[in-house]
Amino acid sequence: MTENKWTFVTNHAVVLTLLNREENLTAREIAITLGITERTVIRIINDLEAAGYITKRKVGRQNRYTINTDLPLRRHDQREVPAHELIQLLSRGNLKGY
Repeated sequence: MTENKWTFVTNHAVVLTLLNREENLTAREIAITLGITERTVIRIINDLEAAGYITKRKVGRQNRYTINTDLPLRRHDQREVPAHELIQLLSRGNLKGY
């Protein structure tokens, strides 16, 4: 029997929270932290950028990220909750075992 390893918090939320904490994390560092592939992290970053939650800019050879914490969450029944409330909640636990 295989163990079902689901979590309550999506990788999108965790990546957003990590980038809010440290704007110059690399996709590789995030991937290692979360135990997912670098390709998955890049896809998540692209999703977050396309939705307006992050702005990516090049500084030398690295990307830096600015987080738009005022945007509401995406679920239709959570549109009154700004992203900064989710980020604040997730930051309290330092994302250990998210």
